[in-house]
Amino acid sequence: MVSKQQYLLMVKKDIDSFRARHPITTYEHYRELIRRVAAGEEKVIISEKPLILAMTSGTSGASAMLLSTKATNTEFFMQGVAVCLDAMRQAFPSTDSLQRTTKFFYTPTFRQSEAGIPIGPNSSTPASSRSMLNLYTTPAPAYEVTSERDALYLHLLFALKDPCVGTLESNFASTVFYAFTALQERWQELVEDIEKGTVSHTLALEDDVRAKLEAVINPDPKRAAELRAQFLMGIGGIAKRLWPHLHLVLAVDSGSNQIYGEMLRESFCQGVPFYSPFYAATEGLIGVNLWPLQQKRCYLLCPRSMFCEFLPEKSLDEDAPQTLLMDEVKEGDSYELVITNASGLFRYRIGDIVKVVGFHNQCPIVEFQYRRGQMLNVRGEKVSETVFLAALKKSVALWPGCQLVDYCCAESGILGDSIGGSDPHYQVFLELRGVRNLTEEQRYKLDICLQQESNIYKSFRIKGSIGPMRVQLVAEGAFKELRKKMMDFSNTSPNTFKMQRVLRRREYADFLLGKTVS
Repeated sequence: MVSKQQYLLMVKKDIDSFRARHPITTYEHYRELIRRVAAGEEKVIISEKPLILAMTSGTSGASAMLLSTKATNTEFFMQGVAVCLDAMRQAFPSTDSLQRTTKFFYTPTFRQSEAGIPIGPNSSTPASSRSMLNLYTTPAPAYEVTSERDALYLHLLFALKDPCVGTLESNFASTVFYAFTALQERWQELVEDIEKGTVSHTLALEDDVRAKLEAVINPDPKRAAELRAQFLMGIGGIAKRLWPHLHLVLAVDSGSNQIYGEMLRESFCQGVPFYSPFYAATEGLIGVNLWPLQQKRCYLLCPRSMFCEFLPEKSLDEDAPQTLLMDEVKEGDSYELVITNASGLFRYRIGDIVKVVGFHNQCPIVEFQYRRGQMLNVRGEKVSETVFLAALKKSVALWPGCQLVDYCCAESGILGDSIGGSDPHYQVFLELRGVRNLTEEQRYKLDICLQQESNIYKSFRIKGSIGPMRVQLVAEGAFKELRKKMMDFSNTSPNTFKMQRVLRRREYADFLLGKTVS
């Protein structure tokens, strides 16, 4: 009989041997191996054939291709979906009902590798959720529509028809936000379709799909009149007025999606609780949120989903950094995650920086902080997304009548001669609601707020090593267009898209410069 202490010593010895023999890896260690898998070579990296070659969202660089297996999908469901559903029902008992959910997700376009392996996102899709489609307000034929714009219209049309919608769901809060902005633009057309029992002829639908949809939508003048009256009252709190029995918005609203969650709560979804269930990536399930009612989004790491190591934030740039294990991390400190999973990634740096905020049964609870590739860095100052957003929110609060819609930044180096000036600086692109122009004093306020948030940035500004940031206001809808350009370039699905906060491609920055109105 092995004692607990002896067992722990054996495990510790195995872990130490693993870490001593296997180096820390990045995507470059796997690129060629995955190319061979895509070409049909067997038993490379893993023994089984992958279900799909999963594309990352490309938030902090070019999209990468990773292996997705049945085991990782099973772990995601058992340790992620099942656990979060239980947490959700305990926190929001009213969600345990027969009300339908409106789920904003889309049918992605998959391509095939040389060996016939599907290449695309590994997030939930209508095809992978086939057995659950009857839980949603959108009828099955609508999922045959591949145009995001047309599919979104159909999601909204059938959601509006049902006054008893209980939950609005999507992978990310950004998708829900874009849905409400589309609703704001097209509500009259949608209400007219409900009134007449038609499907708008502005949608490019196959004849058989249109016929199937029109067969399940009947004229409903009464519901149309109710909807019209609510829209004419304005958008504030519109979700709860359209669907009086709405209990929850279920979507990740941490990290780069934080501002979309905040905007939804302040405008369209006033009074509706939000639950951000997962911390996940293409690499697999990382953590689950067991505290739905807590305002700060924190996630319990899932040790059976993947083996986690931790690189202290201060050692990220070392040539041979030493990792810590779960029992060695400290509350209040930040680390880059290094993961080993069942899909062939070993001691892999995923680029996510998390902060340990507590422990649950000795397992770390973390808050997502930022992506390494999404840091502003023109002189070695390394301003993270978290720090910049805090400064931006503080600044926007000082601009009367102003509401932030979206933002991103570019380092002056990628823009070259197109912006003039020699001092390295940040080019900041803002889409705002409520103002058409900002004074030079207001623009400078953002620079001051960032100096207050980052002492290192402040020191470089005082020395003159970094010039003042340049703040550009872009036209309404510019970020919506940028989102489409980014998805088209990277073949990213709307289900997995995340807005890049630091632009690394000059054409994206040039596009926003062309959309500048002030």
